[in-house]
Amino acid sequence: NQDAVKLKAILEDMHPADIAELCDELDVDDARMVYRQLDNETAADVLVEMDEDNRKRLLDELPSELIASKFIDNMDTDDAVDIIQDLDEEKQEEVLAHIGDIEQASDIVDLMQYDEDTAGGLMGTEMVVVNENMSMPECLQEMRKQAEDLDDIYNVYVVDDDGRLKGVFPLKKMITNPSVSKVKYVMDEDVISTKVDTPIDDVVQLIEKYNLVSVPVVDSIGRLQGQITVDDVMDEVREQTEHDQQLTAGL
Repeated sequence: NQDAVKLKAILEDMHPADIAELCDELDVDDARMVYRQLDNETAADVLVEMDEDNRKRLLDELPSELIASKFIDNMDTDDAVDIIQDLDEEKQEEVLAHIGDIEQASDIVDLMQYDEDTAGGLMGTEMVVVNENMSMPECLQEMRKQAEDLDDIYNVYVVDDDGRLKGVFPLKKMITNPSVSKVKYVMDEDVISTKVDTPIDDVVQLIEKYNLVSVPVVDSIGRLQGQITVDDVMDEVREQTEHDQQLTAGL
């Protein structure tokens, strides 16, 4: 009935995944009305959860500036790359030009250079990173600073002065070790990582084999480039399963 007030009240109690499922059942005009009732952060979460084909139809109807300000500016880089790659080349350039955060835009452009079927194409750059020579107080201060911009923290990664991955820093050790200790003396050096050019299938097997919640991604000389989280892998496994089912059904 186009009752925006009642619609907004209903949407406020819904999870983004449920709103996405609703939008998948609506035509483009009604889906646009739903999005108008959402704050930017929720709208971005809903877009990520939508069916890929329905999402593309919606994005094709929206101006580039709106896509950048309402969606991309409020997404993690790995999700933003997936969204932008759904657009045609001209619209990709327009959206990138309208992204408010230059650093985020630069990260997105860098990630778009990787093959989408590799770890580099799946990883995100949002993570907490500390230097191995930091003291405990310095480490805690840096972690708090970086955590302000993150929705979730899976691991704290430790790098050297050249950005090479040296280990992970368990949060438990922040509590149990003296504040005079340096990070490099208490970090776990036995860290499982993957290369940027590793096929996604191998990354999925790695996370399943070692029951990881996240895996760091490094370049050819060991510099930390990003991380892949278990929710990214779950999305990938779902897509592969759907693809296999379609092949079996001759679709």
